[in-house]
Amino acid sequence: MRIHRLKISAFGPFAGSEEVDFDRLSSHGLFLLNGPTGAGKTSVLDAICFALYGSVPGARQDAKRLRSDHAEPAMEPAVSCEFSAQGRHFEVTRSPAWDKPSARGRNGFTTQQAKTLLRERVGGAWTEKSGRNDEAGAEITGLLGMDREQFTRVVMLPQGDFAAFLRSKAADRLELLQKLFGTRRFEAVEQELTLRAQAARNDVARLNGELDLLAARAESEASALGLDDSAGPSLEDVPARMGWLQAAVGERSIELAAAAEEAEALSRLRAGKLESELSRMDRQRRLAAAIARQTAAEAALPVLEARAIRLEQHRRAEVLSGQLRAVDNSEAQLRHAAGAMESALTLLRMAAGEDPELAQLDLATLDAKTSGTMPNAMVAELNRLRSLLAVVEARLPDEERLRSLAARSAALEKKQEEVAAAEIKLSEQLVTLRAEHAALSGGLAPLEELASAAVLRAKEATAAEELLDVVRRFRSALAAEDLAKERHGASREVHLEAKKRWLDRREERLANAAAELASQLEDGAACPVCGSADHPALAEGASSALGLGQAEETARTAFETAEAQLGLASKQLTDASQQVAVLAGQGGDTPEEEALRIASVSRGAAEGSQQAAVELAELRQRLESVEARIEAAEASRSSARTEHAQVTSARSEVLDQRGSLDEALTELRAGHRSLTHRLRSLQEAAGTLEKAVESQAQLVKAKTRAAEAHEQLELALPDAGFSTAEDARAQLLDKNEAASLQEEVRAGHDEQARIAELFASDDLVLALKEQEENLVGDESGLDELRANAAQARQEARDAGLAAGLASRCLQSLTAISRDYEELASSGRAPMERAQLLTALADAAAGRGENSYRMSLNSYVLAARLEQVALAASERLVAMSDGRYLLQHSDAKAARGAKSGLGLEVVDQWTGHRRDTSTLSGGESFMASLSLALGLADVVQQESGGIQIDTLFVDEGFGSLDEQSLEQVMDALEGLRDGGRVVGLVSHVGEMKQRIGTQLQVVKGRNGSTLHISDAADRMP
Repeated sequence: MRIHRLKISAFGPFAGSEEVDFDRLSSHGLFLLNGPTGAGKTSVLDAICFALYGSVPGARQDAKRLRSDHAEPAMEPAVSCEFSAQGRHFEVTRSPAWDKPSARGRNGFTTQQAKTLLRERVGGAWTEKSGRNDEAGAEITGLLGMDREQFTRVVMLPQGDFAAFLRSKAADRLELLQKLFGTRRFEAVEQELTLRAQAARNDVARLNGELDLLAARAESEASALGLDDSAGPSLEDVPARMGWLQAAVGERSIELAAAAEEAEALSRLRAGKLESELSRMDRQRRLAAAIARQTAAEAALPVLEARAIRLEQHRRAEVLSGQLRAVDNSEAQLRHAAGAMESALTLLRMAAGEDPELAQLDLATLDAKTSGTMPNAMVAELNRLRSLLAVVEARLPDEERLRSLAARSAALEKKQEEVAAAEIKLSEQLVTLRAEHAALSGGLAPLEELASAAVLRAKEATAAEELLDVVRRFRSALAAEDLAKERHGASREVHLEAKKRWLDRREERLANAAAELASQLEDGAACPVCGSADHPALAEGASSALGLGQAEETARTAFETAEAQLGLASKQLTDASQQVAVLAGQGGDTPEEEALRIASVSRGAAEGSQQAAVELAELRQRLESVEARIEAAEASRSSARTEHAQVTSARSEVLDQRGSLDEALTELRAGHRSLTHRLRSLQEAAGTLEKAVESQAQLVKAKTRAAEAHEQLELALPDAGFSTAEDARAQLLDKNEAASLQEEVRAGHDEQARIAELFASDDLVLALKEQEENLVGDESGLDELRANAAQARQEARDAGLAAGLASRCLQSLTAISRDYEELASSGRAPMERAQLLTALADAAAGRGENSYRMSLNSYVLAARLEQVALAASERLVAMSDGRYLLQHSDAKAARGAKSGLGLEVVDQWTGHRRDTSTLSGGESFMASLSLALGLADVVQQESGGIQIDTLFVDEGFGSLDEQSLEQVMDALEGLRDGGRVVGLVSHVGEMKQRIGTQLQVVKGRNGSTLHISDAADRMP
């Protein structure tokens, strides 16, 4: 990772915009970041950190005062850093949240939120990657492979912090190393092991609870049987206790089962006696009921026989019911047919008097009561009407065609009138359009003449505008020339005065040359003039030679500055004079009023020509439109004339067809309005006549059926035992009455049969025998039997419940014992696992048998610290002239404190080891610097081997003597290998003399500024 450019605006102590070109600093490899205390050296590093990560290290971020108090109120704070990493080139710009002045904001300010812009240079152009703070931060962290804490420890080496690290305790070192190496995952492993151990212990506790619950359940199950606990094992010996309970409950269950069987046998015996007595008493009750039913049936026997005779007579008459119904139905049909005939004849007479279609029919001879057959004339008339109906119905489409021809004739007549009117209108329109075309054609020539000069007039107007602009610029150039002359004269005066002052100071220094040479002489050194090593009398000057030299140098610098200003003023005067001459050659000396008049006239002429061109285009467009309308009107008039002729011919043809068809249909209408009305009249007349003929036919059929029905009834009466039809009708019963009578007879017969079956059953035969032997029981003996049976049944039930309870208790104890053994067996593995996990968690957390009290996290960090000590020792050996080494120590700490993060310094001159806190100030600086550099190497390697090409080393160089400083500088020079750039942060004077390239921070009342200085800039 290499930093190329940094731009700071209104950030920290920097009031304006400051830009640092790190590529320029990189060309020297090693540079110094110096400046007085409080100038803002650390703020430069804060700006880099803020640009990359959006925050600054330590308490400076908590203060939330990133914006410069020296900046203008409306200036936005921002930091932009251009850097490269992993072969890619990026630029990130961040702005912290700040309060912008606003008239509408609260308290006169509006809070501006933090902003971020990340860009990547691809193919020579900047491409935006992200505009969100979180996305840009994640992208940069992924590129650099370090978070902010690691970056500030690796790239910005805080030597002072590492000096404290050397003297700190193990807990403090643990916190710093954990931040740098990101070993929280090992803490997570420790926590996970602790959680798993606790979960395993919880599982064991749960298993023990379940075992206790099973033991309690066993005791609860056995308590219901009232066992003697004194004979059993103690409650603490749960397996033996469960075996004893199971055996005792088994013995008790056998005893209770035998008692239950005895009680059940006694209950069955007493229940049998009760059931026998109840059966005998039930048989006696049913015998009494059967005797009562037999007596009632014998009393109702005469009535039953009379009803059976009446039912037999009804059945003989019912045989003739079909013939009787046929006679009744035929007589009803005969009456209905006669009435229908009378109605039909009445309607026919009325229709004949009103309908001319029936006028030819003679109705005087017709009579509904006496007529036997229909006259032939009526049948012939009906046939004639039906034939005429067929003819009229066949011609109905012709009448519809006649109406269609009439409608078409009317439409053609209307169309003929419309076409004639349209032809007249089109002729009038053509006259109007031709007149308009002639009027428009007359205005073409004047407009064409004006429009043809439009281009020329436009060029003249442009030239006039350019002349006016040249005149105005010429006037401004004259004023600029006058001002340049004044500045040139003033610069010339200053130049002459500065030259005179410089020459005076030079002459004064030359006059004092002997004193200057004397001031440079040293004891024992040869004189540059005479060569003598003795200097008995040194010349003295009016003032010191150094003062005169400085005065001459100051005067010379002022002269060179004045000379440069004079050259600049001369160039400005020459440029101004040349501009005046050029503009004068372009007509700039023309009076402005004349230029304005020419421009106005030319502009008016150009606008007139342009307007004429617009009007000409519009006129030509209108002419084209009129010509098109004339052509369309002529075509429409020609079409209208053709259409008028066609409509006239078609109307004549339709009128001829209509006349012929109307003449043919008039005869068929027979005075009616249309064939439809004639058809309806014929249909009504034929229908009336057809009803009369049909009624006569139905009357003849009814008389025939009535005669046949009477004849069949007379033949069937003797066979049924009746002399007349009235006798048969008198014996008939209605349906409900016959069904009721038949049900009563059947019920009487069924009752007699059932009574006979009852007296033949085994129970009633036994009851009769018991009655003869006087074996009838009483209620008092029955109550005693019921009480004895109930008592025996209750005792059997209680004994059965006790035996069942004992059996279930035995089953439950067996299941509980089995579950206890299985649970106890399955709990051995969780207990062993809980013990193993607890021991492992204690060892990982530095507890238990871990004698070093070193956690897993500390163990990993101890390994990292050992790597850091090795890497630091390589540099400390060079800085200390091969004397000191840093070595990791895992010795046990006193009084049980945590161990594993100790550091010792090895003095290779004496071979002794000692604590790092015993180092002197200079030695501590070298050790802490070596530690910081070694830590940077290890963290860089841990971060994926990302190359860090830009490093900053913090203060502390003032504590070194000259030799130590030389050795440290040699070590820092070694960091430049491979193109790395190292920036040293210091205000030590000797460092300024040693390092030629410097990034200087200049402090002022209005804020600090930055500028780069190298050795070439500081040479006289």
